[in-house]
Amino acid sequence: MPLLQKQDTNSLALSNFAVLEEDHIMNRTPEDHHHQHLPEDIPGRAPVAEEEHADHETHGQAMPEGHAHSAVDEEHAVHEHGQHAGHSTAMFKNKFWLSLALSVPVVYFSPMFAHLLGYHIPEFPGSLWIPPVLGSVIFFYGGTPFLKGGWTELRSRQPGMMLLIAMAITVAFVASWITTLGIGNFNLDFWWELALLVVIMLLGHWIEMRALGSARGALDALAELLPDEAERITEHGTETVSISELSVNDVVLVRSGARLPADGEIIEGRAELDESMITGESKTVPRGPGDTVVAGTVATDSAVRIRVGAVGTDTALAGIQRLVAEAQASSSKAQALADKAAAFLFYFALGAGIITFIAWVLLGSPDEAVIRTVTVLVIACPHALGLAIPLVIAISTEQAARAGVLIKNRIALERMRTIDVVLFDKTGTLTKGQPGLTGVAAIEEMNDDDVLALAAAVEADSEHPSARAIVTAARERGLRVPAASGFASLTGRGVKADIGASAVMVGGPNLIAAEGLGVPSELREQTRPWVERGASVLHVIRAGEVIGAVSLEDEVREESRQAITALQKRGIRVAMITGDAHQVANAVAAELNIDEVFAQVLPQDKDKKVGELQSRGLKVAMVGDGVNDSPALARAEVGIAIGAGTDVAMESAGVVLAGNDPRAVLSMVDLSRASYRKMIQNLVWATGYNVIAVPLAAGVLAFAGVAISPAVAAVLMSVSTIVVALNAQLLRRIKLDPAAVHY
Repeated sequence: MPLLQKQDTNSLALSNFAVLEEDHIMNRTPEDHHHQHLPEDIPGRAPVAEEEHADHETHGQAMPEGHAHSAVDEEHAVHEHGQHAGHSTAMFKNKFWLSLALSVPVVYFSPMFAHLLGYHIPEFPGSLWIPPVLGSVIFFYGGTPFLKGGWTELRSRQPGMMLLIAMAITVAFVASWITTLGIGNFNLDFWWELALLVVIMLLGHWIEMRALGSARGALDALAELLPDEAERITEHGTETVSISELSVNDVVLVRSGARLPADGEIIEGRAELDESMITGESKTVPRGPGDTVVAGTVATDSAVRIRVGAVGTDTALAGIQRLVAEAQASSSKAQALADKAAAFLFYFALGAGIITFIAWVLLGSPDEAVIRTVTVLVIACPHALGLAIPLVIAISTEQAARAGVLIKNRIALERMRTIDVVLFDKTGTLTKGQPGLTGVAAIEEMNDDDVLALAAAVEADSEHPSARAIVTAARERGLRVPAASGFASLTGRGVKADIGASAVMVGGPNLIAAEGLGVPSELREQTRPWVERGASVLHVIRAGEVIGAVSLEDEVREESRQAITALQKRGIRVAMITGDAHQVANAVAAELNIDEVFAQVLPQDKDKKVGELQSRGLKVAMVGDGVNDSPALARAEVGIAIGAGTDVAMESAGVVLAGNDPRAVLSMVDLSRASYRKMIQNLVWATGYNVIAVPLAAGVLAFAGVAISPAVAAVLMSVSTIVVALNAQLLRRIKLDPAAVHY
């Protein structure tokens, strides 16, 4: 399984292809790339590396290495919404382990527990005070989050799990102290039950918090795209300053391989910009004087000077941050199934307790009224309910991780089963994000293999992705590639080399125009379909004559075809979104039988397309990998990030695919449906147990001699936890390996 990769800000982060502004999307021909280096005699000017083969789109790409990491340590992520407001994962973990250690002697020295198991408690001075003293510590230390949360729910008149737990442990605490102090001669020793209830609920919430993830990670990852410093140009040369010191109209020098520190306009120099961290699209974009550029993008091959146009909160990156924050805040309002069940049980238990007390008082048994009421209120919060969903989620996430699906958000897991449409980003998701040879054409006197062999010979010394695609294709066909010498890059046009006594060149329209050549009509007919579907067409020229052409396109993943077919069989529509031109998008959509296509979509408009689908009443799962995808990922009911994409996309998503296999989306669908069934089964068992046990504990069948004591009721409550745990374990039987999923 490939490790999650993070773009290294100190390397040439050339991630695929980029399209940012509508005029480039609509009017730019992929082959018409022209580079112009900055003069080196200007003070403060960075040395410029010689470009190689601009006509092939994005030569010299490098794949950065390194592992992704969350911008915020998961253990210390503090939740700001819902029942976990102000709570961190580390807090629940620490309270769980200490409370667990304290609960061991509490349970062992509990008379009720000793009576149930039939052993004798060791007696020594102070032994009788071990359960009440340590039990009180557990109540105040381990129970504090539930007491505070219960008070918050009570004040907001929205009872849920926290209030249910708080009620149970408070009643158990008070009743146990009354018994310990010998008040009223009641036998309500619930110290051991109080300890176990707090420990199990802390465990459940710790598991739950780990599954929830943190919204701050995405915003911090966005901030990490900016460099810490910038080279500001002054009348005395250049000075290194913090980006916070930049102002509008400052001029900054961005060296080859460096990230842009602010939004602005290029005033000098030309460079291929890697905008994939912003757009997610798979082409570097040529930018020159007058072009608008965006903070966080990379000047891959040449230095440029930029006049700052926006800084701080006015930058495009800051705008994306706001969109992510807004979308994540809206999605965090979803209610968990367990909260709804807890609200029902709270009212049920409270009503049952009141009725129980009144009924036994009217029957003339006030002591029995207290015992029965306390028993009802304590067992009203079953351990099973606290673990019903967290256990399912924990096992689900473990199983999913084995299949390369990393679930970061509980709600995403629950929602995936309800999805109506999966919206795929095209480049790097449905396609490989790198060019592949898709066609060869030759004049009548030549054959395709000869043309491809000549092209491969010229491209053999080039590191451009297009060159590698041509050489790889020739090797796979087993062609004999002739030796070439005198390799040279033709800036903005293509490459050339000598093969035998002939000069051979490979390039696009710029090369044809520069050489003043015409393309034979037979070749124009063969290449017209390539051009119409948006493929890059490179011509092969030998001794001043165009003898053939090759087409290069972003290759469609075979796994994409299987994934789309399987999703449609499951009744889920498939849509595709891209910044590419319509003819490119439609060609891919036709090949994959996609239901709906959104093409020529500007980066800032991707989340609007998600909203457009949602406005039709559809529930959307978005699959993407770029920074510009992050608002859409956060806006969708389920955001799914490709693991080889950016940190921001992964932090914004509820689900991360560790690899690039789109079939893993199917694993997520199947897991969601299976885990939901287990959640429902566990909740039915947990609440069903209460529906039966609470009336029995209240003594509704006492007239028939059927009644359960407080001790037996507490034991049955623990047994229900075992049933829930065993049922959740059945999820391990599901096969989630993308290659093994039924298509």
